[in-house]
Amino acid sequence: MSETNFDYDLFVIGAGSGGVRAARMSASHGAKVAVAEEYRVGGTCVIRGCVPKKLFVYASQFHEEFEDAAGFGWTVPKATFDWTVLRDNKDKEIDRLNQIYIRNLNNSGVEIIDSRAVLKDAHTVHLVGEGRDVTADKILIATGATANVDESLKGREHAITSNEAFHLDELPKKVIVAGGGYISVEFAGIFNGLGIETTLLYRGEEILRGFDDDLRVTLHEEMEKKSIRVITGSVFTEIEKSGDGYKAHLSNGEVLDTGLVMFAIGRDPNTKGLGLETVGIKTGRKGEIIVDQYSQTNIENIYAVGDVTDRANLTPIAIREGAAFAETVFNNNPQAVDHSIIPTAVFSQPEIGTVGLTEEQARAEYSEIDIYKSKFRAMKHTLSGRNEQTMMKIIVDTATDKVVGCHIIGPHSGEMIQAIGIAVTMGATKAQFDMTVAVHPTAAEELVTMKEKWVAPELKAAD
Repeated sequence: MSETNFDYDLFVIGAGSGGVRAARMSASHGAKVAVAEEYRVGGTCVIRGCVPKKLFVYASQFHEEFEDAAGFGWTVPKATFDWTVLRDNKDKEIDRLNQIYIRNLNNSGVEIIDSRAVLKDAHTVHLVGEGRDVTADKILIATGATANVDESLKGREHAITSNEAFHLDELPKKVIVAGGGYISVEFAGIFNGLGIETTLLYRGEEILRGFDDDLRVTLHEEMEKKSIRVITGSVFTEIEKSGDGYKAHLSNGEVLDTGLVMFAIGRDPNTKGLGLETVGIKTGRKGEIIVDQYSQTNIENIYAVGDVTDRANLTPIAIREGAAFAETVFNNNPQAVDHSIIPTAVFSQPEIGTVGLTEEQARAEYSEIDIYKSKFRAMKHTLSGRNEQTMMKIIVDTATDKVVGCHIIGPHSGEMIQAIGIAVTMGATKAQFDMTVAVHPTAAEELVTMKEKWVAPELKAAD
C-alpha cells in the first residue's frame, strides 16, 4: 500500500475479536498487515470467554429441562452428567473456531506471528518469541483484558479464575464464586446447574452493579430460588487449605468449607510489559490505554481498540472499533463508534437482556420519565410448576415519548434485546411500541402491550 521503508503498513498486537477484524479489513483496503498473538488466535471471547461460557450455560440448563418435562407428560429417566465429555467437546469446538479465525486471516493476506510483541519505539515492535524486531507505519494494540485477582489476599494461590474453570480435571462438590458482575453470576448459574453446591460472594450491597435495580433484585431472588447462596457485603479475609478442599474465611465472620474458590471480580486492561511507557503512551488509572473517538492514542501512529481501552468491554464493541479503525486509517472514511446505546445480554439463570439507560440514569438525565413494568410467570411454567418470574421494564422520556431504556429478565432475553436494541437505537417512541402488533402467545408480546404506567407503591399510598 505505502512506499515507506517499514516492514508493514499495519502491525496489530493481539489477535482477539477487535484485532482480527481490524487486520482483515485493513488488508482488504490494500494494507500490508501482520498480527502477533502470544496465546491462540481468537482472543478471550472465542477461546476462554463468551463462546465456551455459553456452551457451559446450555449444559447447565438441562437439569431443569428434565424436571420441567414431567408437567408436560414426559417420564425422564434419572439423568447423569459427565464433566469430561462436556469439557472435551467444548475444546473441540474451540479448536474448530480457532482454525476458522486463522484461515480467515490467511485468506485476507494477513501474516500471523506466534509471539509476544512489545513496543520498542513508535514504529518498532520486538517479537519476544523470535528475538527480532519489525517495523510498521501504523501500530494497533488490541491485547484485551486479564482476570483481576486480589493479590493481597492470604491464600490467593488456592483460587482460580474463569481461565482455569474451563479446564478443570474434575468438578468439586462445593464452590464459592467471588464477584458480582457478568462472569460471576454466569458461572454461579453454571456450577449450580451442573449439580455443585454454589455460593456467590460479593462485596457490594447488590449484585450486577451498573445494571437497572429491578434486574439486580430479581436476579438475586431467582438465584436463591435455585439454591444458590448469595452473600453480599462481604469478602474473603483468607483462603486456607484444609484436607481435600479449603476453608474460606469471610469478613462477616463466617468460615465456609469448599472444594473450589473462583475469582470473578473484574478484568484489568492487558497492558503490563507492553512497552507503553517506553513509547510514552498515556494510560489511565487501571492501566487502560487512553484514546480519542477514533481509537488514536497520544502517539500519532499508534491506536488501540477493545477491552485494553476500557471503554465498553464487550466483544461486539471491540469488533465495531476494529472495523472503524480500518475505515478511518486505511479507507479514508473516518468513523467513530457510538458507545451510548449498547444492547447486551447476561447469560445468568434466568437470562438478562438490557439496552439503554437504567431507571437511575434516566431520572438523572431527564426531568420526567414514565415507567412501564410487568412481572409474570412464563407460560411454560404454568405446566412445569416452576416458580420462576419474568420481568420486563420500559423507561420512557415523558417529554418526547422516546424509549430510552428496556430491561428484561427471563427466558430468551438475549434474543429479544437484540431486536429491541434496533428500535431503541432508531429512537422509537412508546406510541410506536404500542402500535406494533403483538406476537401471541409469547413473553415478548408484553413489550408492546404494557399500557399502564407503573407507580411506586409508596406513591400510590400517598394518593
